[in-house]
Amino acid sequence: MIILGIDPGSIFCGYGVVEIQSNNLKLIEYGVIKAKKKQEKYPLRLKEIFIRLQAVIERTLPDETAIESMFYSKNVQSLIKLSQARAIAMLVSSLRDIPVIDYSPREVKKAVTGNGNADKIQVQYMVKKLLNIEETNEFYDATDALAVAICHSSRRKTSNNTIKTWKDFIEQNPKRIIK
Repeated sequence: MIILGIDPGSIFCGYGVVEIQSNNLKLIEYGVIKAKKKQEKYPLRLKEIFIRLQAVIERTLPDETAIESMFYSKNVQSLIKLSQARAIAMLVSSLRDIPVIDYSPREVKKAVTGNGNADKIQVQYMVKKLLNIEETNEFYDATDALAVAICHSSRRKTSNNTIKTWKDFIEQNPKRIIK
């Protein structure tokens, strides 16, 4: 299962792609779409995000997309631009029939750090540890996108969990049983 995580933004749009292999996460790629140019019109920035996310999808072939939901901002113009960038990110996946699931920032933090009120440094630290990432400048801008992908992978594990009895557990986890 390959998951594309997206942290939408109209200037910096972070993305991270992870694969679930035998209950382990493997990093495929991460990066940032930098759409701000001094004299570029806003619709052209959205077009750039669309084109670059399409390329990421073509390269990595994700099965699902996880995206961070918005939080309320006092600046209405920022909220509108973030909404539009988010819509572009959702559209790119939807056009490829890739399911899009969104998570609140609090859900993401809780899934990655165990604390829904964790700060950015705690999230970065855990993402780095969980995915064995060497720090780069792009890592810091893509951390939230990777965290969303990690969150979705952990939610998938718990939602797909069909263990209801000890017998189910033993049947599904024979290697974990000590004889």
